[in-house]
Amino acid sequence: MADGNTQRRQDRFHGRIGSGEQMCAHPGCMERGEFRAPGAARSSFDGPGDWRWLCLEHVRAFNSGYNFFDGMSSDEIEQAQRPFAGWERETRAFSAAGGSAGPRWGDFVDPLDAISARFAEARQVRPDGRPLGDADRRALKTLGLTAEADLKAIRKRYTELVRRYHPDRNGGDRTHEKALQDVISAYTHLKAAPAFA
Repeated sequence: MADGNTQRRQDRFHGRIGSGEQMCAHPGCMERGEFRAPGAARSSFDGPGDWRWLCLEHVRAFNSGYNFFDGMSSDEIEQAQRPFAGWERETRAFSAAGGSAGPRWGDFVDPLDAISARFAEARQVRPDGRPLGDADRRALKTLGLTAEADLKAIRKRYTELVRRYHPDRNGGDRTHEKALQDVISAYTHLKAAPAFA
């Protein structure tokens, strides 16, 4: 059993993948074709190309005669040898607000407006041009306010919600304690946020 595994490992290491049932495709050769080499029909859009089977001697000759640049002009060869070949494609710039600019597919269909709504939210800025971060948007949502709210509106809404949720205002009922903590946390965040400074 170990001999079979060792033999298979050696066969694979040397590139032998054929069973040896085929004969070498080189004209006049009577050796077994155990190595695969590309045939006349190369891989293309229509599918993979064909293969031919060669013996060890002829597959070595085939490999030594391989030239990547065969059929290329001197300008094409120079272009392929540049250190940064392939890196000249356009990439999207990073957003100043930290969010992505969103998809640029002209024919993309978004019937539920799910993706574009996500990107519209990520690009949301205040009327004064200051960008809002994710934490700012969450805090505003907790207080039930929009991005247009200023610090005065935030204080007013904070006061209303503290009065509503505080146990002293609703007969000692502590069921709104989590909501009260969220409101206090949101207000603390917003009053120190750069967008509202």
